Amino acid sequence: MTRSTDTIVAAATPPGTGGIGVVRLSGDEVPAIAEKMLGKLPTPRRATLAKFGDDTGQPVDTGIALYFQSPNSFTGEHVLELQGHGGPQVMALLVEAAVALGARRAEPGEFSERAFLNDKLDLVQAEAIADLIEAGTGQAARAALRSLSGEFSTAIEALVRELTELRVYVEAAIDFPEEEIDFLSDDALSERLERCRAAFDKLLGKARVGRVLRDGYQVVLVGQPNAGKSSLMNRLSGEDTAIVTEIAGTTRDILRETIDIDGLSVELVDTAGLRDNPDVVEREGIRRAREALERADAALWVRDTTNPDRSIEGELPEGIPTLVVWNKIDAAEPPEAGKHALNVVSVSARTGDGLDALRERIRRLAGYRNLGVGAFTARQRHVDALNDAAAHFEDGRAALAAEHAGELLAEELRLAQLALGRITGEVSSDELLGKIFGEFCIGK
Repeated sequence: MTRSTDTIVAAATPPGTGGIGVVRLSGDEVPAIAEKMLGKLPTPRRATLAKFGDDTGQPVDTGIALYFQSPNSFTGEHVLELQGHGGPQVMALLVEAAVALGARRAEPGEFSERAFLNDKLDLVQAEAIADLIEAGTGQAARAALRSLSGEFSTAIEALVRELTELRVYVEAAIDFPEEEIDFLSDDALSERLERCRAAFDKLLGKARVGRVLRDGYQVVLVGQPNAGKSSLMNRLSGEDTAIVTEIAGTTRDILRETIDIDGLSVELVDTAGLRDNPDVVEREGIRRAREALERADAALWVRDTTNPDRSIEGELPEGIPTLVVWNKIDAAEPPEAGKHALNVVSVSARTGDGLDALRERIRRLAGYRNLGVGAFTARQRHVDALNDAAAHFEDGRAALAAEHAGELLAEELRLAQLALGRITGEVSSDELLGKIFGEFCIGK
């Protein structure tokens, strides 16, 4: 990814009307553009009341101007923020004035991209900006803020240091084979290997929780008509989203509601009841239900205690965690759970009995635990890179144990370091960076 020398401009606040609107500029031409729009260059890092003019000198707005001199800014370049009134026409006129004076409109995420390229933040921190903006729960927002402050990056760097020290130790043992002590077999190496393995396990556990925090967890409610899927979703969400009647096949389309379970954002997906010989409209609903089930993180197989039919059991796709939810326990006792007790929960959507236990089971299905102040957000690519690094590390350990192959261990440690480098951006491709920053909003 090449560094651009253009001066860029964008509205940094969302489209629409608001009390305050912010226009941001970054680049070498910022001082010259500021002098023309404001009449003078503001004192760096000091809020200045000013009139904002267009390229012809006509006044557009009055507000606060903040100037940050390179390299002491978010992007590492000269940055100007104009904080004026939040009318869409005012914002448009200020952006157009900056463009007329030599700036160009910023691409999505370009401000954060420049901060990354100018070593103001690493890739994890850059991604955390978008995660913080898009956070679906308070816990997710706090976790994103911790990633933005560098907690995830610091943990990665600490693991890289462990691997580096281990690699130096191994390569030194390889380079001096004439020494009487076999460094590849001593207790010190075993302790270092065990310490690295424990660090991998701890960081992977946190990253998996962080991934669920960021992306949320999608759960599809599936079952026969009139098993109580819609009633259950309404009860869990606290909203009368789904129509509930005694008539089988009321739900024809996909319905969605998002709930918060201890900081975890869970999307509940209500679907048409699965049965034979539906009419043409219901048949389409069942097709969509099966599609949703294939894409889900987990399934709740809602079953009726008054009619314990197993006919849809073959409809459940393999590989998707499934929790059997016996509904209507206010009307009849559920069958004995037997050896599958861990995958069964009993509830009453009508009375609310058992819903706390159901929420806890969903949380456990997601592998989520509230880490409190220790949580940070992570993305699937972070988890994948950590898994790759851990696999290289374990391959190296296995080679050492089986063949006393220090050279293979050293090489696998090097590959593990490269995999970790993909997380923070030390090792990254232009395609990856373009994809990441392309997901950002304009002005970030």
